[in-house]
Amino acid sequence: MSVFAKAPASRSVRAVVTGVAMLGVSALLLTGCSGGANAPADETDAPAANSGDANPIEAGDRDLTLKIGTILPQSGALAFLGPPEEAGVALAVKDINDAGLGINVEAIFRDSGDTQTDTATVSVTDLLSQDVSAIVGAASSGVSKTVIDQITGAGVVQFSPANTSAEFTDYSDNGLYFRTAPSDVLQGEVLGNLIAEDGNSTLGLIVLNDAYGTGLAEYTTTAFEAAGGEVVATSLFNEGDSNFASQISEVTAANPDAIALITFDQAKVVVPQLVGSGYPGDKLYFVDGNLSDYSADFAPGLVDGSKGTLPGLDTGTLGDFTDRLLEVDPGLQDYSYAAESYDAVMLIALAAYAANDVSGEKIAEYLQQVSGGTGDGKTVTDFTEAADLLKAGEQVDWDGFSGPITFDENGDPTEATIGIYQYGADNTYARIN
Repeated sequence: MSVFAKAPASRSVRAVVTGVAMLGVSALLLTGCSGGANAPADETDAPAANSGDANPIEAGDRDLTLKIGTILPQSGALAFLGPPEEAGVALAVKDINDAGLGINVEAIFRDSGDTQTDTATVSVTDLLSQDVSAIVGAASSGVSKTVIDQITGAGVVQFSPANTSAEFTDYSDNGLYFRTAPSDVLQGEVLGNLIAEDGNSTLGLIVLNDAYGTGLAEYTTTAFEAAGGEVVATSLFNEGDSNFASQISEVTAANPDAIALITFDQAKVVVPQLVGSGYPGDKLYFVDGNLSDYSADFAPGLVDGSKGTLPGLDTGTLGDFTDRLLEVDPGLQDYSYAAESYDAVMLIALAAYAANDVSGEKIAEYLQQVSGGTGDGKTVTDFTEAADLLKAGEQVDWDGFSGPITFDENGDPTEATIGIYQYGADNTYARIN
């Protein structure tokens, strides 16, 4: 079952999500609009045909060289997300360059690490010295918070495929921050309702104490309690912690019907200890930060029947896309946020193509427009078709492998799907809705 909602233009995304929450949600598609800090592109320009107040598209030939950096996790607590995200970036770059339509993209891959290191700052400093126009990443909301001022202050676009913290919606970013992942307002809504729908009356949470963890925990709690449940324990831990005995004891002492784990790869330690203490493995709930293939980490059947949430379309239905990702990286085991990374690069390139300009500020001016967020452009799913329309001075609405995106003026996607997944006896997960 899925729920679709469209908000009046004056309402915020948070209001929309709260308004459509209901017991029985298993996958949610949201459309909405919200006001915020990011100003729309230059409203003094004459509008293009069928584009509302959008900027006019630059018609004519292109000869553009676009340099994009990445700060995606090659190390740290989210390192399992790095390979699919980098593969998504690499595949998009290949598709754009192979099209031969007057724009050439160069990608420079760097590590983001996690919040326990200054890896991201070092990487951003290096990328800015190489005059990149945009930086894709970080995956971690906490890491992005450490470098967003450095990136946007330099006039460079920061575009995350996986940041979900609601704090970025109205962050003062000079209109230069965008993301293809939806805010945790949405994932928390779906997760809280899923846990209630499964018949659980009480809930405990073990939560990473950062912008991502506490935000997602807040929205999960709100949704679960609105559905009639009670959160009986919430225990926080910090990035870098390696012993979770006190958190496990605190939460299990409250005897909750279910436990939600809002963590990164700390789940590899938490889960065996938690189940080893006697808590049933099928009463655990995972999130995008830890929904991973645990076949090599857990004893067979350890989390059989447990569930989790992950933004994005079902990669199992995108056979050609996942096959092509494997050509880029034959070792891929997870595909989380690969589609969002692919679409991030595509949108950056299309914005540069529309503006006929590779400066970060100009790219930012056109990103909302090429996503379909400012007008009635033609829906496109292929770079060549989109580029040909832009070259003719026409408006486009990019819908990629991550689904419809449609940025609002905050750089947030106003359309998103949250999938529901379940683990099997082999400790791998599959989408059930």
